[in-house]
Amino acid sequence: MTEQASGAHHPQPRARTSGGPQQPAVEHVTGAQSLIRSLEEVGADTVFGIPGGAILPAYDPMMDSSKVRHVLVRHEQGAGHAATGYAQATGRVGVCMATSGPGATNLVTPIADAHMDSVPLVAITGQVASKAIGTDAFQEADICGITMPITKHNFLVTDPAEIPRTIAEAFHIAATGRPGPVLVDIAKDALQAQTTFAWPPHTDLPGYRPVTKPHAKQIREAARLIVESKRPVLYVGGGVMKAGATTELKVLAELTGAPVTTTLMALGSFPDSHPQHVGMPGMHGSVTAVTALQKSDLLITLGARFDDRVTGKLDSFAPYAKVVHADIDPAEIGKNRAADVPIVGDAREVIADLIVAVQAEHDAGHRGDYSAWWKDLNRWRETYPLGYDLPDDGSLSPQQVIQRIGELAPADTVYAAGVGQHQMWAAHFIDYEKPSTWLNSGGAGTMGYAVPAAMGAKAGQPDRTVWAIDGDGCFQMTNQELVTCALNNIPIKVAIINNGALGMVRQWQTLFYNQRYSNTVLHSGPESNGLVTAGKASGGTRVPDFVKLSEAMGCVAMRCEDPAELDAVIAKANAINDRPVVIDFIVHEDAQVWPMVAAGTSNDEVMAARGVRPDFGDNEDD
Repeated sequence: MTEQASGAHHPQPRARTSGGPQQPAVEHVTGAQSLIRSLEEVGADTVFGIPGGAILPAYDPMMDSSKVRHVLVRHEQGAGHAATGYAQATGRVGVCMATSGPGATNLVTPIADAHMDSVPLVAITGQVASKAIGTDAFQEADICGITMPITKHNFLVTDPAEIPRTIAEAFHIAATGRPGPVLVDIAKDALQAQTTFAWPPHTDLPGYRPVTKPHAKQIREAARLIVESKRPVLYVGGGVMKAGATTELKVLAELTGAPVTTTLMALGSFPDSHPQHVGMPGMHGSVTAVTALQKSDLLITLGARFDDRVTGKLDSFAPYAKVVHADIDPAEIGKNRAADVPIVGDAREVIADLIVAVQAEHDAGHRGDYSAWWKDLNRWRETYPLGYDLPDDGSLSPQQVIQRIGELAPADTVYAAGVGQHQMWAAHFIDYEKPSTWLNSGGAGTMGYAVPAAMGAKAGQPDRTVWAIDGDGCFQMTNQELVTCALNNIPIKVAIINNGALGMVRQWQTLFYNQRYSNTVLHSGPESNGLVTAGKASGGTRVPDFVKLSEAMGCVAMRCEDPAELDAVIAKANAINDRPVVIDFIVHEDAQVWPMVAAGTSNDEVMAARGVRPDFGDNEDD
């Protein structure tokens, strides 16, 4: 098996493998007992799941475990996203469990989501009895075949003796190299059969040898380019976070003096408040970050993958730049943009070696002069800062709501965002100073991610405040997990940014479809033709009534429509820590996300606001 995927990894609990002379004690158990014992040994302390026929044998011994907590979710998609939120907030492998057939297929979306965002996840599913596999038995689905393209690896287990080894290998694969999801599908008869359990098992993964140590020659060449360049940019992706390399990144940035841009998946890996941070790049990135990449003569790309949301039209992206591309996944290097200096390795080791190499260049009298570059960057930063206008009718601005949540939240609060306008506003208007405080669905853009991901984060970090920033569209996909939170003492806080519409799609309809709001209006019934009067607050989605719905699910719920009440409502939510809290913020429907690069266009065409094309002067790209 080969390493498929890139980024680096947090320190994770490692499965212990045999190699010494010790003879582990052998116990006689069922396959199901072996599974739970194996989970205990690899350090899994929380499993999100729902029982069903094929996985039911595993649930009986789980009841006796004092080390593994099971959280009974209301939908398997919630289990998968909760496991992802747990993994993103803690750096440990997230675990979810489901039965065969529809239980397993309901995990497909969160597995795909974890695959796109390189999240260490182990999904355990029950399967029909081994002799029934392939017969279209009741609740049978080929979940290994279904998930093959969206997992780092998957296993079908029909022999109970293979359970300890498989679990050990699954956790090792999920957590090492480029992290990612691993599926373990276990036949029901394997769970029921008698077997033996011994730990540690012998593991054998031929071909799986992720390269972590970078090549010294490539590191020296990268350092040389850094000190010779005039307009370098540190282009930082989520791999730096996964490698636990944020401390090293700060040292490298301050040593070089280069500007730093952090992608959507890397927010918090470098302090937003740091003077060298120029913002988030991409379709809705800051003008300064987008333009810095376009005008750069050197991209030092660390744990990022040149995805289309960052590059815009690829053949016009960063046209003047040489590229140093460091990634633990060799498949990412050169996939979208050719690298002048390719570096395969763990981001933490790469950055540590770069620090030494750049310092050696400085000691030899070679130091980059970026004074003219910073003059340009600071002018753009001052001329085109992030901002927003308050609505003329006195209604709540969604950006203002999100900004105040960030300003009033306790230190070290974790934020999980859904997908859409509120996601981009949360990225822009909350300051992220520390790693693992920003959780979102980046690559897949999965609506419904926020509530279950916040639940998983709070389960993994019970002493930290966790806010879910959600939209009224996203919230209606997975809000049933508030019941799970209420019944399991997982007191998350949820802000519904309620504009009565599928906001980001509506923004595109405003800009590109002549304001024909086809099937994006959430607050009107079937009589609506979608031709909503622009400039008027919608009053938000009222069917369902989110306050009544949330109260029915065991939460404290409030509604806020008046800017004068904003701070008091947020403060009340922050003060409640024994139950989930939901606030329905009724906001203006016409607020839009800016800056913006229209899909399929060049980043050179970035718009600072609607109708506002930045003027960068005469000679930045000489």
